[in-house]
Amino acid sequence: MLLPSSSPSLPQKLAVRRFFSTGEAEGRLGTLSGVERCLARRTENSELFTLTYGALVTQLCKDYENDEDVNKQLDKMGYNIGVRLIEDFLARSNVGRCHDFRETADVIAKVAFKMYLGITPSVTNWSPAGDEFSLILENNPLVDFVELPDNHSGLIYSNLLCGVLRGALEMVQMAIDVKFVQDTLKGDNVTEIRLKFIKRIEENLPAGEE
Repeated sequence: MLLPSSSPSLPQKLAVRRFFSTGEAEGRLGTLSGVERCLARRTENSELFTLTYGALVTQLCKDYENDEDVNKQLDKMGYNIGVRLIEDFLARSNVGRCHDFRETADVIAKVAFKMYLGITPSVTNWSPAGDEFSLILENNPLVDFVELPDNHSGLIYSNLLCGVLRGALEMVQMAIDVKFVQDTLKGDNVTEIRLKFIKRIEENLPAGEE
């Protein structure tokens, strides 16, 4: 069971406990489609989004035997969201094609994260080759009111974000590796997501077309 932290107000804490301790979260909110709808609507209600995502992770922890399997499912679910969400992002943002990985990093941090999560991560720790960087999240809205129980120390709670980034970028012909390297839920001062460019995906055009 994922537990709420002591940071929110008493009414907020009671609401979170009510959703986590009853079937209401799983029945009403704890679905992938619920998370995707919250993202697509640009999370007008941030508390609802946090509860929706928390209910999803809680249900996965019940369905799978170990944290590694939950982490894989979160990445897979995020990938499927990213594949579909990129069309919404391009339509809303009106951004053009990025010419290099640095420009891509700026769009991810300053436009995509701001649009869907209401935060602007810092882009830092570039590799000398310019093919790898980190997103530093001073505040991760997915983990509001959440604590990790001792029996879930291997859980990457926000791993859905890695899948979203991977899926979305793949749809614009960019294969990346993405992972969490720091996490405030595990005692780190910040949350850090590391992205590494692997290759550009060539579009497969029908025979005879160029």
